[in-house]
Amino acid sequence: MFNGIIFNKGKIYKIIKKKNGINLFVKSNLPLKSKDLGISISCDGVCLTLISVKNKILEFYLSKETLNRSKFKKNTKGDVINLELPLKFGQNISGHICQGHVDYVSKVKKIKLIDKSYLIEFSANSVQKKNLIEKASILINGVSLTIAKITKSGFEVWIIPHTYKLTNLSKLKRNSLVNIEIDILSKYVKKYFYEK
Repeated sequence: MFNGIIFNKGKIYKIIKKKNGINLFVKSNLPLKSKDLGISISCDGVCLTLISVKNKILEFYLSKETLNRSKFKKNTKGDVINLELPLKFGQNISGHICQGHVDYVSKVKKIKLIDKSYLIEFSANSVQKKNLIEKASILINGVSLTIAKITKSGFEVWIIPHTYKLTNLSKLKRNSLVNIEIDILSKYVKKYFYEK
């Protein structure tokens, strides 16, 4: 479980393709050692299990299912990803409750710089938009953000300078792909009331 507040990034060091997945190697300054093997780490919003760590290189295995549901099938060596360690008991939750279970891959529609913040529109089809609520939380590449507005082709969020600087959202361009996790509360409430 995560809260979408990003303080760390990593760079994809190597990708080894397997028959039904990939082994992903990420170079990071996270203070992890062999005793931490098996913990979950949010990598661009995807909950992955740490399977090895050596010389600041973290290794993860991504199954075919994970690749199909995330943008990692398009990632390449050198790409910067957002990293978040799992929450600890008693830790402040500044963002929102996140599982690391990606709902869909979205595309950047447009980016506007207004004052010192960025207004970014992301794509969402009619089915995905049914779960989106204005002013609700949403996870984008592992970053907890607030939906500012639902649009005809998706939704908009504001990125403040602090978040922009600390995350890989600063790398986004038009047509960039991002991992989206819709707020778990909105999904569960919708299912309870509309799918009885």
